[in-house]
Amino acid sequence: MDGNPDTTDPDRFATLHEAAETLLDELTERYQVERRESKEPLGLDEALARTVRLIPHMPTAAPLAVHFTGPGLRLRLGRWWEESLPACTCDTCDEDPKVLIDRLRTHVDALIEGGLWERVRRGLGGSWFETRLIGSGVKSGREGPLSPVGARDARRGGFAAPVQWAPWQLRSR
Repeated sequence: MDGNPDTTDPDRFATLHEAAETLLDELTERYQVERRESKEPLGLDEALARTVRLIPHMPTAAPLAVHFTGPGLRLRLGRWWEESLPACTCDTCDEDPKVLIDRLRTHVDALIEGGLWERVRRGLGGSWFETRLIGSGVKSGREGPLSPVGARDARRGGFAAPVQWAPWQLRSR
């Protein structure tokens, strides 16, 4: 995403980073979560990206991770929901930062309201993850293959049966 030669103004997504920072601060203040910041590689050949994780104190509530990737963000909800904002930085796609900020907030709101569902499904060709995100303004599902090690770890973590993540708990005032 960083080095796309068809991107003439990657700074147009700066407001997306600002909105993510504001959202993470609001969530940290409002909900019972632990905030962890680190630098993490997002892939085998990728540079380190600043990552902020919000981990609810209640283990039945799904974690949130925001990776700050050059001009955009990579959002991870729960164990498998992952989304790049924007999906593409090129001028032809011309994704609107305001729409991306709305999508970020809509997805995170669905997560904190308990709208994320995940599970592992076994098939003849191996194991797959399934995930659904449902909330005000979003109703979407995804699935993908899991490595044998990933499937085993997921089943040990309780994902053999569907997991409906719980809503986040508010901080007491």
